[in-house]
Amino acid sequence: MKVAVLTTDGMFDSGLSVVLDVLSSANALRSEVCGAPSPIEVTVAGIGESVTTGHGLRIHTTPARELKPAPDIVVMPAPGVKESHHVIGLVADHPMLSWIRTMAEEGTALAAACTGTFFLAESGVLDGRRATTSWWLGPAFRKRYPAVSLNETSTLIHDGRVTTAGAAFAHIDLALSIVRQQSPALAELVSRHLLIGDRPSQAAFAIPSMLAGADPVLTAFELWVRRNLANPLPLKSIAGALGVSERTLQRVTASVVGMSPMDFVHEIRLDQATFLLRTTTMSTEAIARAVGYQHVGTLRALIRRRRGSTLAGLRSGAHDQPERSPQQVRSSPGREPF
Repeated sequence: MKVAVLTTDGMFDSGLSVVLDVLSSANALRSEVCGAPSPIEVTVAGIGESVTTGHGLRIHTTPARELKPAPDIVVMPAPGVKESHHVIGLVADHPMLSWIRTMAEEGTALAAACTGTFFLAESGVLDGRRATTSWWLGPAFRKRYPAVSLNETSTLIHDGRVTTAGAAFAHIDLALSIVRQQSPALAELVSRHLLIGDRPSQAAFAIPSMLAGADPVLTAFELWVRRNLANPLPLKSIAGALGVSERTLQRVTASVVGMSPMDFVHEIRLDQATFLLRTTTMSTEAIARAVGYQHVGTLRALIRRRRGSTLAGLRSGAHDQPERSPQQVRSSPGREPF
């Protein structure tokens, strides 16, 4: 398998390093796997013959257009930019876009993580596909690339021959997914050697107030909900308090954060519940009531479904502490008023 790791000036150092380290570890360990898969041939490519990373390290690169034959997979790690408008400014009219399109047309598999996903989206190869990116980039990504079906709560998404990964350290998942194509057993061995555990959904780290800042209506919505968190929150009342129609509120939440108004309310409630679990000694029953759920079972079920965790796990900062028996987890809580 030939893998081209595509780079540009200002690359996020650890993202680039993680991809290279996981792939080199796979090569080092492949002889320990039954049937010893063939090595992964890795080339660090760029526009020219060198790039300078975000921390000033200069790396020799092979010009992408000189890669003959074409690689089997092109991987785009994340440029190290922290603001969405800087990401868009970087990818707009970037000289690498046409080469990415050519690779896609020739059948080369494509992969990208975090801000790197903007290169694939800007080139058009994500149109009509499902994709993910770093959660804090979701509103800007969705606005600029409406033809892409974005789900920023996922850590890794495969759609055809395109793979996208979420926030910065999802580079680990992205690199492991490449190794897994070569050999699932080798990917498992690399994961164990590097002490890589299961990666949680990005939803556990998305901060509603940051996402809401992308639109004034959503900002007002988020603030109003936080001030009335313990009360029932019917959509009609919220829209009336904000001076907009229910349809407008639904349209804004769908276009900016990709969810319904009530799903966004749940995210705000879970955000506050997580804060209370980690910073207070309040009982779980009291926390549930404080964030608007009459029964702790409702909060428990939402945390399990939306965060992949438990009340005890969030309180301790872990993700794998069972709180109930499997029979209890499968039981369905009563419906709660919003």
